[in-house]
Amino acid sequence: MALAVAPDRAALLPERITNASLAGFLRSVPSTDEVGVEERVASLSTRSIKKDSKSEALRLAVRMMDLTTLEGKDTPGKVAQMSAKAVRPDPTDPSVPSVAAVCVYPAMVPYALEAVAGSSVKVASVATYFPSGQLDTKLKVTETSRVVEMGAHEIDMVIDRGAFLSGEYFRVFDEIRRVREVCGDQAHLKVILETGELGSYDQVRRASMLAMAAGADFIKTSTGKVQPAATLPVTLVMLEAIRDFYLATGVQVGMKPAGGIRTSKDAIRYLVVLNETLGSAWMTPDWFRFGASTLLNDVLMQIRWLKTGRYQSADYFTKD
Repeated sequence: MALAVAPDRAALLPERITNASLAGFLRSVPSTDEVGVEERVASLSTRSIKKDSKSEALRLAVRMMDLTTLEGKDTPGKVAQMSAKAVRPDPTDPSVPSVAAVCVYPAMVPYALEAVAGSSVKVASVATYFPSGQLDTKLKVTETSRVVEMGAHEIDMVIDRGAFLSGEYFRVFDEIRRVREVCGDQAHLKVILETGELGSYDQVRRASMLAMAAGADFIKTSTGKVQPAATLPVTLVMLEAIRDFYLATGVQVGMKPAGGIRTSKDAIRYLVVLNETLGSAWMTPDWFRFGASTLLNDVLMQIRWLKTGRYQSADYFTKD
């Protein structure tokens, strides 16, 4: 094999990796039953959980969040404030856990690292010319390498959707592989598919398999800059791809829906779909994350209501 790919992942790939062989590999990926996916999501979305279980689910959702700011107006002060909230989401309630990570632009990584020092909160950074992904591969690898050297614990890269939709599968595969290589053992790699631009569930499933085979530690729905972003049906398709990849290789890959998940009800629906599809092994922040900016406050309000029987004003919690 001409490319260096982890042996356990290579077991799923053709012996010689070329654009033609990758196209053949993706043609072998089973098609998605669109009606079946949407019916299953509709069915699972009606599930209800009891009060004690709901409290546990909400705290788990907090632990699974990547609290995010990806705006051109981001400042060191804003990132420091958000990071402090990530460490102590509700300063009046020590039972509320820290979030999993903060996610920022590369220039903000040093400020985020300083703000979360000594805590369990990781620092994730977008890379590879987020959000378009349309940049020369060498420059993408250079940017990623620089962010890893800064000390980021996680990298959220975007694929070049134009290349994928044009059938340039080797280019997409090789970019992911090379970015994963510079992440080394220091940083986990989340690969953003931008599913709202892929056009169909079948394309989402193929892009998921390609990203996992190339070395993704996580696959992620969206940048949050394109609509539609995360949806339950798309997430189910990606979770099923993760399940099939695990059964074929024994490699566990994580999942991150991002964009448009704003309420605790939404979060619980995602957790139900996750549990029913992949089971308890994936029900941890190590294997599932929510990309979130506004979700946290709604979850904090629900936790407060379950604890006191009263809704706290939304203005009580800081806005990020």
